[in-house]
Amino acid sequence: MFQKINRIFRVGLILFMVTPMTVVAEQQNSIDRVELAPNIPEPFHMRDWKAVATGYDQLVFDLEAKGEHLPLIWLDEKYINIDSTVFGIATYVGDYRTLGEIEGARVYESIATMGSVLGATLIGIDKTQGEHNWVQMCESFYCTANEEYLILNKPVDRSGSSFWYETFPHIMFYSLAERYPGTGRMDAIVDATAQRWYEACEVLTDNGRHPDFNHTAFNFTTMQPVDNGRWREPGSAGSIGWIQYIAYRRALASGDDYAQRHLDAADWCMRFLNDWPTNPYYEVQLLFGAYTAARMNAELDRNYDLHKMINWCFDRSVTRQDMVMIAERWGDHDVYGLMGSRRQDERGAGGYAFAMNTFVTAWPIVPIARYDDRYARAIGKWVLNAANAARLFYANEHPSDRQSCPDWEGDPGSFIAYEGIRNKWHADRPGEVLFAAGDPLIEDWGPIETDFGLYGSAFSGVFGAIIAPTNEAMILRIDLLATDFYRQPAYPTYLYFNPHAVEKSIQIEVGDDPKDIYDCVANRFIHRAVVGRIDISIQADSAVVIVLAPVSGDVTKDQRRTLVDGVVVDFRDD
Repeated sequence: MFQKINRIFRVGLILFMVTPMTVVAEQQNSIDRVELAPNIPEPFHMRDWKAVATGYDQLVFDLEAKGEHLPLIWLDEKYINIDSTVFGIATYVGDYRTLGEIEGARVYESIATMGSVLGATLIGIDKTQGEHNWVQMCESFYCTANEEYLILNKPVDRSGSSFWYETFPHIMFYSLAERYPGTGRMDAIVDATAQRWYEACEVLTDNGRHPDFNHTAFNFTTMQPVDNGRWREPGSAGSIGWIQYIAYRRALASGDDYAQRHLDAADWCMRFLNDWPTNPYYEVQLLFGAYTAARMNAELDRNYDLHKMINWCFDRSVTRQDMVMIAERWGDHDVYGLMGSRRQDERGAGGYAFAMNTFVTAWPIVPIARYDDRYARAIGKWVLNAANAARLFYANEHPSDRQSCPDWEGDPGSFIAYEGIRNKWHADRPGEVLFAAGDPLIEDWGPIETDFGLYGSAFSGVFGAIIAPTNEAMILRIDLLATDFYRQPAYPTYLYFNPHAVEKSIQIEVGDDPKDIYDCVANRFIHRAVVGRIDISIQADSAVVIVLAPVSGDVTKDQRRTLVDGVVVDFRDD
């Protein structure tokens, strides 16, 4: 009986969709702060983000570069944690800080170093090829010398200072391990550290009975949470939940007996966020929690409050009250969508947007539209605004009197971003309007000679992987698979948001092999057996999520999921 119904369902679809049609969007959920942004930001100028990320990679990984503060990379033969040569990339251009406990050792952090490898990988550059295997060298951040056996932010480091610096390096490393399976010890390190974080979850949740991530950090030597009396990072339940859910997926794929315990831990983390009453955003950890909630809802039929979590990612934080998505026009430019800080205190009401936070936000937020297409329009609108405004992190968008380091000539292509842009950030500097700068010079940090932030620029590859142009300048092709790590099999899936007040037609390149075109927002096939370049019309102020599926594939249903030849094309076909 089921097979008969399925055949009728498929035949009905084919008869209904014999001709191309305008895609009509279903009811969409909003992200409140994103709704403050204009549909069409002004002035509009979209950088070629893949070209930016490519230029960054070529400049930063050039060991022979000449000029002031060049090269930006160096080989490290201190043999810390690993018995081979590794490499370092400083946090800022002109960053000459040293590790006092190791003679001649320069400071380098995983966020810039590993982040640069990951950013290049995302745009298709194989960082294992050539004279140096930059991927395997990232094993230097697996801290064995301190006997904690964790992936930390510096090769010489310890846990217990900040969840942010303890979880994000794991997320970067796990993501590299997915793109380069079988490289060095990376797979074994992922499995070992996931187990370490499971043991931390047992402590932090009383074995799942009372989840409590409202702490500053976790000390893996004492196996106890840390509270420093100054801040807490409850949003880290999100990044820890991501680590555990990815470990679950890895274990499930390999038949490992540890799969269930990692899933249990992921649920403990999501339960904490689900029950937490106020916005717990500290750094980017919460973003990965929203993604994990969306994915667990879609894949495992959980019912976590994604709407609350995704809005938290953009709204003003309660945990760190300055942190928020910028929703303003600074000077003559819309800067809506940039992620950063907006003061509301006695120092004034200035804003400070960060390159790293903006680029990294797209990593977990964009693929949410695949798992819950009700957020397709909101995510598409945010990407359009953020990607347009993010060009302002770069020197070539500013006159010399509107940036802190106009005289550095080592980056003529403007591939390295300032740490951020400020607007009336200091009440005693009224001329600081849309000013490109960073913390080192403004705050006089010491042996750092510029405000160009390599740690943020590294992640331009996220935009480069996700964003591509279409024949309509303001309608971007947004790749929903590019940063969806450890996903199950999927067909090419793209989001297109039409910001205009009228219907627009875009061209989609299908390729030489025929495809059936499915739209997740409309919950139906919109073209059958098409090749080459086709036109799709998108209604005004709407989004589509397009899947390029095999021709005449076997269409089946699994509860609310629609599959073609056993591969999910729509997680919410209600």
